[in-house]
Amino acid sequence: MAFILNIETATKNCSVSVAENGKTIALKEYNDGGYSHAEKLHKFIKEVCEQSNIELSQLAAVAVSKGPGSYTGLRIGVSAAKGLCFALNLPLISIHTLEALANTIETENKVVIPLLDARRMEVYCAIFKNGKTVEKVSAKIIDENSFSEYLVESKVYFVGDGAEKCKSILKSENAIFIDDKFPSANEMSELSFYKYKKNDIEDVAYFEPFYLKDFVTTVSKK
Repeated sequence: MAFILNIETATKNCSVSVAENGKTIALKEYNDGGYSHAEKLHKFIKEVCEQSNIELSQLAAVAVSKGPGSYTGLRIGVSAAKGLCFALNLPLISIHTLEALANTIETENKVVIPLLDARRMEVYCAIFKNGKTVEKVSAKIIDENSFSEYLVESKVYFVGDGAEKCKSILKSENAIFIDDKFPSANEMSELSFYKYKKNDIEDVAYFEPFYLKDFVTTVSKK
């Protein structure tokens, strides 16, 4: 029996779950359109453990969404996960944010493209076919020819907050847009247990989020 705590803070959805052998047994998440991770995350960790009737000491591992996504959100989630792993001497597992997002819909016999909104007409995306990765995570500028090699062959399911900016540009009848889906700790449960069984873990001391792009600060005009 393996209890794994899953933490997802890469987007506006602050999400935490406890899974037993890959099945979610407690889930707490909140998405108000803003970033409330700093105030919600540790409260949610406590609540999912209480709902699962377990102590932190009973965890087998901690899994965290590794990105891409919000710089601040990722830092909060990874810092919390690493702190728990250090304190409890637990292995750390990282899950690609876009893989978890793709798993919010049934991927079998489908081409699924999870999209996270970036700046202007840019998105972070990956491409999955029948549940397998066919294009790794990248940043793309969306235009009328984006993903045409997939859209010409079959229906393509776009999921995530980046899909909204594609609706007015991608006119193919094969483009299907799934609304109101965000990366969630619920979909991390199966993925983290699979990695746990393979002992596919991170070095807690040196692990860093996958930002995809360098973080750029701006100087205040005031």
